[in-house]
Amino acid sequence: MAIVELVMPKMGESIMEATILRWHKKPGDQVKADETVLEIATDKVDSEVPSIADGEITELLFAENEVVPVGAVIARIKTADAAGTPAPAPAQPAPREEVHHAPAQQEASYAAATPVQEQIEPKFTTGTPRFYSPLVLTIAQQEGVSFAELEKIPGSGNEGRVTKKDILEYVAARKQGTPSPVTEETVPVQAPVVASRPVIAAAPAPQYNGSSNGNVEIIEMDRMRKLIAEHMVRSKHTSPHVTSFAEADVTHMVKWRDAVKKDFERREGEKLTFTPLFIEAVVKCLKRFPLVNCSLDGDKIIIKKDINIGMATALPSGNLIVPVIKNADMLNLVGLTRQVNHLANAARQNRLKPEDTQNGTFTLTNVGTFGSLAGTPIINQPQVAILAVGAIKKRPVVIETEYGDSIAIRHMMYLSLSYDHRIVDGALGATFLSAVAQELESFDPQKEY
Repeated sequence: MAIVELVMPKMGESIMEATILRWHKKPGDQVKADETVLEIATDKVDSEVPSIADGEITELLFAENEVVPVGAVIARIKTADAAGTPAPAPAQPAPREEVHHAPAQQEASYAAATPVQEQIEPKFTTGTPRFYSPLVLTIAQQEGVSFAELEKIPGSGNEGRVTKKDILEYVAARKQGTPSPVTEETVPVQAPVVASRPVIAAAPAPQYNGSSNGNVEIIEMDRMRKLIAEHMVRSKHTSPHVTSFAEADVTHMVKWRDAVKKDFERREGEKLTFTPLFIEAVVKCLKRFPLVNCSLDGDKIIIKKDINIGMATALPSGNLIVPVIKNADMLNLVGLTRQVNHLANAARQNRLKPEDTQNGTFTLTNVGTFGSLAGTPIINQPQVAILAVGAIKKRPVVIETEYGDSIAIRHMMYLSLSYDHRIVDGALGATFLSAVAQELESFDPQKEY
């Protein structure tokens, strides 16, 4: 017999935890390889986790509705292994911290990703801009390290940041009774370091007591809305947002689509919307401006060679999800249309797979679908930019002709680009946005597909 450990799978670059929705198996149940064991959810997608081996479920380590870190062991399966050795379990992702080596026993205890509930996350009141990562704060809470002590620990990380190694060494020294590196003269480094989750002051949260005064209705957020809210707040705390605006005359594109859409659907079996046309223009410009197709890891810029376009999709529930078109630069218009329609339908029918929302490098959101002229979208972390396209409206505009200026009725549209000012400055952001507008305006009215 051998014991195989089932771990919480990695669901995407920015996803570090998932919620267990429902267990399909209980201890004592038999399970086959690839058979669903449980359902999990993140702010991006709901998914099923299959078994990695044939055998018997011996232990479930978390209950339904618990939030579990990626890489944590969630269940154990007893298998009939002729060799008598455990089958290899998937590698557990290491926490995203500075790479430092701490004493082996303590390192293992905190790198094993023990379950940490949102409601017990340590919350310290701070009057300084010195931030700490969630891992450091968790260790501090578990070891009884006060915030005053944290403030005095010299940090060896970037710009004086307290790392996992620093706090583990401090805890070890305190337990052994040896002099710690903390002194009263130590001055905290006043450096604005962005944590992966905002540090919130410990103030009592207002409690709803079940009654209300006035003509109001109290609605509890559903699970996805709570996760979306957290993701949006985290993005605003992580990236200094700047939004630039442009307008484009898309008359040629509108008239071309109106002329070919019936034949396109008859020949390809797919409805031709404006979204694949927008994505086609964005892809061309991302190739010219690769710095917009990147992410940040500390002070390192990671330029993505793949162009994976996320498209924000509204769900019937009113929530939002962002499926990703992988390698969009390798698809023609027909291929883009098939991907757009497939992912949009899968999202609305709750049939997206985990990989369908992973590894996006740039996001497009069509706020014009609901009549908005423009929007200021929030960046989808860990990307550095997101483009919003507004409603296409007919307007009288001045155009230049060989006979002089004239007024004509044109199909006009606003575009807005929100970008991370840590890496994309105004010049790059505005130039990229203008390039997208120009690409749309210069649409070939004789285009073949």
